[in-house]
Amino acid sequence: MTAASLALLAVSMATGAAAAAAQSSALRAPVQPRVVSEPVRYDTDDPAIWVDPADPARTLIVGTDKDIDGALYVFGLDGRIKQERVVRGLLRPNNVDIARGVMLGGKPVDVAIVAERFANRLRVYALPGMQPVDGGGIPVFEGERARDVMGVAVWVRPVDGALLVAVSRSDRHAPRQGYLHQYRLVDDGAGRLSGLFVRAFGEWSGRKEIEALSVDAKGGHLFASDETFGLRKYRVDPAAEDADDELAAFGLTGFARDHEGSAVMRDAAGRTWLWVSDQQAGTLRVFDLAGSPGSPEEPRFIGHVAFAARQTDGIDLVTGDLPGFPGGLLVAMSDDRTFHFYAIDDLLQALVPAAAPARR
Repeated sequence: MTAASLALLAVSMATGAAAAAAQSSALRAPVQPRVVSEPVRYDTDDPAIWVDPADPARTLIVGTDKDIDGALYVFGLDGRIKQERVVRGLLRPNNVDIARGVMLGGKPVDVAIVAERFANRLRVYALPGMQPVDGGGIPVFEGERARDVMGVAVWVRPVDGALLVAVSRSDRHAPRQGYLHQYRLVDDGAGRLSGLFVRAFGEWSGRKEIEALSVDAKGGHLFASDETFGLRKYRVDPAAEDADDELAAFGLTGFARDHEGSAVMRDAAGRTWLWVSDQQAGTLRVFDLAGSPGSPEEPRFIGHVAFAARQTDGIDLVTGDLPGFPGGLLVAMSDDRTFHFYAIDDLLQALVPAAAPARR
């Protein structure tokens, strides 16, 4: 994120409601994407971004095409489909996430992990070539009535390099407690990843479903979007002392209806925000993960920004300048079968600060 953008955000947050009122007419127009991807065949759902460490210009966006004859698409920063890397024949792939530096066959490998909903399993592909490294798939929610896997969020534990994957599901038979499962993916000795069940955790409101999951890797937290209810916060490390406790439920008001895709942004100064798709409102709502002095565990709503993507489910973002994307890149699903690529700086400049609380 550029220094100019950080200064603008700091001013916006400081001026609060007065600034929002003064600038509202100028900020109503939705932010336009820098790039719109080529369309997929059926229905875009969730993206993940892989930055090539050797050449950021070769950054890839991996995105799901949600259908019973679905696929995992791969795009360049220009939005063009890299047809030779597309993985086809997946049974309704929903969400996808990326893990870096996974030890496989004695070497660190970056992987894309996708939830194959109707097959009740995870699929894993090595980046950037998209070769399968999962031996045909990793079953999830085994032995349970509700097995339609949807959300996926990965975390590599710093102390031992363990690859941990949290998954959510969609099924009216899902339990209110233990809605989420977590697995550790390990090398099976033959250069393939297999899954070990770690824990069942997390509460569900019973209203709709929990799909979107995201991780604050450095903070060690997992965020789950309980649609039409709010967002839930947990420790991502199953070995944490309070791993089974819900640390906060937030975003309970202000959303038009569905709480959807989320992504964590951390700037060079260490400040951290959670961006969440307010699906029916066509906006991104932004929360400060530092919370407030009285409620440090509860993320604090700081503002929203309207953008052009329609009915957005999944989002992902990375910070740091990329070619054509000052401040970083946010990718959002749009219901016209495309993904929209936004510059982080553009979104920050259009952020409408939350109204300051009334003084008593």
